[in-house]
Amino acid sequence: MTRHGETPQHETGTGDGRNSEPDAAGESGAAGGKGAGDTRDTRGTKDRNGGNGPGTEHLTVTREGATLILTLDRPQAKNALSLPMLVGLHDGWLAADADDSVRSIVLTGAGGAFCAGMDLKALAGRGMAGPEYRDRLKADPDLHWKAMLRHHRPRKPVIAAVEGPCVAGGTEILQGTDIRVAGESAVFGLFEVRRGLFPIGGSTVRLPRQIPRTHALEMLLTGRPYSAAEARDIGLIGRVVPDGTALAAALEIAAAVNACGPLAVEAVKASVYETADRSEADGLAAELARGGPVFDTEDAAEGARAFAEKRAPVYRRR
Repeated sequence: MTRHGETPQHETGTGDGRNSEPDAAGESGAAGGKGAGDTRDTRGTKDRNGGNGPGTEHLTVTREGATLILTLDRPQAKNALSLPMLVGLHDGWLAADADDSVRSIVLTGAGGAFCAGMDLKALAGRGMAGPEYRDRLKADPDLHWKAMLRHHRPRKPVIAAVEGPCVAGGTEILQGTDIRVAGESAVFGLFEVRRGLFPIGGSTVRLPRQIPRTHALEMLLTGRPYSAAEARDIGLIGRVVPDGTALAAALEIAAAVNACGPLAVEAVKASVYETADRSEADGLAAELARGGPVFDTEDAAEGARAFAEKRAPVYRRR
C-alpha cells in the first residue's frame, strides 16, 4: 500500500512469487471469470453491478445459507484490487453486519487467485471505473482502507479462502480476516521493500501481533515469497488444503460457526480483539463486561435447553 491519501502504484506479484507487475494492470472492462461461489447462490443474492446486493463488476456476492461469500472477481489481473472491487468490498462488509440472517463471511478470489495486490490504473479509474465509484472515494477518502479491513472490523467472523497468489495488498487484506485456509500452491508475501516502498496497509502493526516478531520482520524486510506450508508454519494461515478446495474448506468452517449462537460468536470475536493489547487484569475485566450479558440472552437459555433435550438449538439472536 502507499501512504494514506495517495493512489497505490505498484503492488502485485505473479502467482509463482516472482517480482513482476500485474499481467492485466490498466486493462479495461469487467472481469471475465466467476468465482467458485457463483454456483452456490442458494438465497438469490448473487449480485454484479446493479443487482440486489452490494456487488460490483469486480466483486461478486453470493450466499450459502447463513454465509455471505465475497469473491474478488477480476481473474485476468489475478484479482488485483480496483476501485469497483474496493467499493464492493466496503459495501459487502457493511451489508453483512446489517443483515441478521448472515452469521459468517467468506472472502475468496476467482480464477485460481486470491489477490495480487493493488493496481494503479484500475484504482485511478482510467477507463475502468465509472464516476459513481470515483465519487464514492471522494466522499469517503478512507473507503479503500475500510474495504481492506485496515479501518474497519466486521462484527461477523471473516474466513479467507486462498488459492494462488495472495501478495502485497492481498497479504495485507488477509491480515484483517479471522480464520484463513489456503490451497497448497498459494503464495504469500509483502514485496514492497523490494521496490523501495512501504507496506502501509497495516502490516507493520498487525503482522507482528499475529505471528512471532522474528517471522514478521523477515517477511517485511526481505520481501520474499512464502509458500502455503511456510505461511502455515509461521502462523499466518491456519490450514493448508489441496488446491481447488480452499473455498469448500472455508465453507465447512463457516457452517460450524453458523451452528453456534450468533450473539455468543460475535461477543467472543469482539473480546479477542478488544483485549489483545491490554494487561491480563484489564483484559479479564473487559472479557467479563463483554461476555457476561450473553448469559442473560434467550439464545443462552435455548442452548442449555437444547442440550438437555438432546436436539439442535434454534437461535434467534435475542
